[in-house]
Amino acid sequence: MQTNMSSLITSFFSVYLPNTVGCSENTIKSYRDTFILLFKYSEEKHLCPKGKINISLFDKVVLSNFLEWLETERNASISTRNQRLAALKTFAKYASYNSVENMDLFQGILELKVKKSTSKTVDYLSTDAVALLLQQPDTNSRSGIRDLAMLSLLYETGARVQELIDIKVGDISATTPTTLKLIGKGRKVRIIPISIKVASIVRKYLSVWSHNNTEDFLFTNRCHSPLTRSGVTYILKKYAEKARKINPELIGNTNIHPHVLRHSKAMHLLESGVNLIYIRDFLGHSSVTTTEIYARSNPEIKRKYLEKAAINIDASVDRYSEKEKETLMQWLKNNI
Repeated sequence: MQTNMSSLITSFFSVYLPNTVGCSENTIKSYRDTFILLFKYSEEKHLCPKGKINISLFDKVVLSNFLEWLETERNASISTRNQRLAALKTFAKYASYNSVENMDLFQGILELKVKKSTSKTVDYLSTDAVALLLQQPDTNSRSGIRDLAMLSLLYETGARVQELIDIKVGDISATTPTTLKLIGKGRKVRIIPISIKVASIVRKYLSVWSHNNTEDFLFTNRCHSPLTRSGVTYILKKYAEKARKINPELIGNTNIHPHVLRHSKAMHLLESGVNLIYIRDFLGHSSVTTTEIYARSNPEIKRKYLEKAAINIDASVDRYSEKEKETLMQWLKNNI
């Protein structure tokens, strides 16, 4: 059984996650960190001999205690705790099919519940703040035109930072209107339209940096190596600080990182009246439930929803049907 568990975990990481599911490198690393922490917990609590993997470690009571340990002793947030649980559940599903004799044990892991937390607000910038941010790069320098192209695309497409890093020169269409191919989570591909202005900025960047090979990464450093997540974050924060010095009130105290531009694009689309379904597809969300966080985070959007729901209300209570009341109550429950 010892060898079987080691083999099961190895095949889970080396075959199932990258090849069958198509998980990104970052997702696999996150799952790996979950197992590293689990083994650390096992050693600390003397559940298994050091360096050994015992199947009893995957008992749902043991894992429930592990999750509590993460939160209380490792000071993990509820969000992080739930992410660790998601990794364990993914493994449990895989193990159930590949270790039938232990199916009941692994099925027990799937019964573990995520922990509810208070809703977080979404950090985003106003359209004026984004405009000010994009005015900061010096387009007369090589690095400046690259940075402007990178930040413009990051906002224009609502791309995740890893999606931006993975863009190849050939992912930008040569036709009009210009489109960009993004490869998101699970290797899902989506095609995003690019405005004439941003397309012009990107083409100027390609010309200045002599990026002609379609297989080259779009954004590289001076050594022609692809930019890293930390590199993109550093560049963004540099210009954010410059913008903050110019107009502190407009930029505010928001901790500006690449995902803030993604949030900003989503909020601006929502404020412009774009349907959540289209925003879901634009952002590459697997479910509109994920996209709804933007509606819940904007007081103005909440007000518009409430006004829309109240259209049928007049002096006669009887005119407001049970179905309409149920619709309003359901929205309030989910969004406020």
